[in-house]
Amino acid sequence: MGLLLVPQAQAEVSKECRTVRFAEVGWSDITATTALTRSVLDGLGYKTTSDTISVPIAYAGMKNNDFDVFLGNWMPSMASISDPYIDKGQVERPRANLEGAKYTLAVPQYVLDAGVTSVADLAKNIDKFDGRIYGIEAGNDGNMIISDMIDDDAFGLGEFEMIDSSEAGMLAEVKSKISAKEWIVFLGWEPHPMNTRFDMGYLKGADDYFGPNFGGATVYTNTRAGYSAECGNVGTLLANLEFTLEMENQVMSDIMDEGADPDEAAVSWLKDHSQVLDAWLKGVKTVDGEQGLAAVKSSLGL
Repeated sequence: MGLLLVPQAQAEVSKECRTVRFAEVGWSDITATTALTRSVLDGLGYKTTSDTISVPIAYAGMKNNDFDVFLGNWMPSMASISDPYIDKGQVERPRANLEGAKYTLAVPQYVLDAGVTSVADLAKNIDKFDGRIYGIEAGNDGNMIISDMIDDDAFGLGEFEMIDSSEAGMLAEVKSKISAKEWIVFLGWEPHPMNTRFDMGYLKGADDYFGPNFGGATVYTNTRAGYSAECGNVGTLLANLEFTLEMENQVMSDIMDEGADPDEAAVSWLKDHSQVLDAWLKGVKTVDGEQGLAAVKSSLGL
């Protein structure tokens, strides 16, 4: 009988790994992907927590064992923040979870139509922009890049001021300016419902700062050092986990445009697209060592 108990004990998740601690940074795309992942983990029997903090604190927290997982490592724009931790072995980057993202300066379509199509066109229209470039929360990589452009007087932007705000605050300002047909330049990205909510476009020419293809980005999953080895079952899930632009745009739209609770939006999307669970849960068990796919489907009422 002792031999029969050994596989069961090995299959169960250790107590230390039964709570998964997520770092969030207040961005809607990471709120969406974190909610999707937490919904799956809930179905597997895990307890999950999520704290919304700044990007630098997310990395310091993973280094200090305050957080286990961060799903929002936008690269290459976040390299200056994330790479020192990766290079020192304090944070791990298991895989890319989203391809085809973009991240750079954006303007309303009527500003593009007026001839402002490149960052090189901003300085000669500084008065129309009130000398301001709108960013999100202080300390994030996008704001840092904008600040570098201003400090370097790149494209003649030295007289501009970068406005720290938040994602919600910035988008409220964009909405107000567009309603009044006033000019605004702001930090834009995809996936995000802003791309369908506003008639907007991206400025070319900032490749040296945001990267080519309008700040073409890949988003990576990050964990604290050694996490996937210590908590192998969650590590397997994270190694399987991959999102799409369409998926994130829909969940974010439900949250931002329809007012849905993030967890409810995630569960609703998973119910309607349960086929993704086959790949996500390959080789993944519940905390008690049972089949993960069946348990998660059951938790979703499927």
